[in-house]
Amino acid sequence: MQIKLKQIFQVSIVAGALALAGCGGDINVTPTVNDNSIDNSTNNSGNTTPPVGDTNPCATRGDLQGAFDGQDCSYSAAFASKNVEVTEDLTFAELESDGVHVFSGALLIGKDCNTTTSCTVAANGPTLTIAAGANLAFDSGEAIIRVARGAKINAVGTIDKPINFTSTNAYDRLDVVGDGPQFADWGGIIINGFGITNQCTDVSRDAGTCNAPTEGVLSHFGGNDNTDNSGTIQYAKIWYAGSGPKTGGAGDDLNSLTLNGVGSGTSFDYIHIHQGFDDGIEFFGGAATLKHIVVTDTQDDGIDIDGGWQGKAQFIVVKHGTVKSKKEVISPAIVENGVEEKPEEIFPAGTPLFMGNNGFETDGEKNSGAEYSQAPASNPIIANVTVITTDGKSLRDGDPSQAFKFDDAIKGMYYNVLMVKNDGTNGTDCVQFKSDGEKNADTLSFTSSAMACINEFKGDSVFGSKAPVALQGTAKTDWFDNSGANERIGGNASVLVANGFATNTSSTDITVTANDLSSLNDSFFETVSHVGAVSDQDTGSDWYKWVETAITAADLD
Repeated sequence: MQIKLKQIFQVSIVAGALALAGCGGDINVTPTVNDNSIDNSTNNSGNTTPPVGDTNPCATRGDLQGAFDGQDCSYSAAFASKNVEVTEDLTFAELESDGVHVFSGALLIGKDCNTTTSCTVAANGPTLTIAAGANLAFDSGEAIIRVARGAKINAVGTIDKPINFTSTNAYDRLDVVGDGPQFADWGGIIINGFGITNQCTDVSRDAGTCNAPTEGVLSHFGGNDNTDNSGTIQYAKIWYAGSGPKTGGAGDDLNSLTLNGVGSGTSFDYIHIHQGFDDGIEFFGGAATLKHIVVTDTQDDGIDIDGGWQGKAQFIVVKHGTVKSKKEVISPAIVENGVEEKPEEIFPAGTPLFMGNNGFETDGEKNSGAEYSQAPASNPIIANVTVITTDGKSLRDGDPSQAFKFDDAIKGMYYNVLMVKNDGTNGTDCVQFKSDGEKNADTLSFTSSAMACINEFKGDSVFGSKAPVALQGTAKTDWFDNSGANERIGGNASVLVANGFATNTSSTDITVTANDLSSLNDSFFETVSHVGAVSDQDTGSDWYKWVETAITAADLD
């Protein structure tokens, strides 16, 4: 993640701050996981009569069990924290009466290991299992779920019983101050795999010493297996997660879902990410796949690609928008090369705040050259995408709402994409090429896609000297048009139906024919007949219902 921000974003609470801190709800962004929990787990060791017995539905780990108050389960620092790495299988059940599994600190599954030290990565580590309908809530701004290399997460919900990963403030009975939930309330989910990343040299990969450091909270990932299996997340919601830059400066962030070297054996399907404070999903290498993903009102990028990701994705909706602050928010000045680009701003509770930078930020490589020949630039195949932008600039970074940004020698193929920008009064655009993003522009393409944007390309209108020779001086509009394979139809085109997310398949403005994807000869991709992520003719499908529920909830929040 590359961000222009030079000073750490601050969030302050104007009432009840002492009460919140005293209960473990620290909202300050610091480089380590905050853990102010108290030990209220049940320990049955030495007891002749279990104090609760089978009536306690909380998770157990060895002699430890969460404390049950009749509705919710709370877990102490002895059960889960920044100092506890869980090395056995762990299961969280659905609790009756909308009960919640409550954490004041981190939940670390598996042992982190830097293999240049004396440790060894467990190839078959523990599995975190989360039942359909379960709610997991966190009350620290940096409490995370971290799944180590060799460990797995199996969080499989259903359309009727999704799994919720969220802030404790989303539940009135757990909201100590009473402000309600907001971005950066907790840290998010980090999954580390054995996949290939160009953050490690070929030599270190071959020697088994690839230990790429994670962003936000330090752990390690990487290896030589792009088919690695880190589990499954399906029918799940990840709300109010993420953070601003850490001690590492710009880019050292926590995302709602971070996939570090995660392999193609892992599945991510039917996920809604909302109000994250950095990216919705960020890839660092690996080859994990995505399907049926909705990202709404996330401060930075919906999907961020980096470090040599070689994965696939289909059916992605990213919608930028505004949220009303639940508490006072201080957005510090942005200073670039000693020049203040944006003054400090203070927004009282109830202020509408713009959320969303890029629908997709795509970076090819962290490193390149002969030392990294085994880990080429990111080169995904992505189909059926809808990105709905605004004319705003994101709250934390002051960066414009865009559909795509290309950087760092990115490659890739996109099919059936719909970009939407109907307001460009503030000078925002749909597509941006950074100069290094032009390096492989001849292996970066759109097919059967529509750009419905009032402002199309940011910056230079033609490719420059870093582009392949055959493209230098070529208009970027011609590159996108791709000899008629795509179309640009302007910001006034009628492309969505009244619900604001489904493609209007009766639109006379969209004339390009959708690619049915059969030519890809890949069973991952479903056959389609529409441009964009969702068809207005598909109202009975789980996918349509999932998006409809997500967009409605985001609009009401």
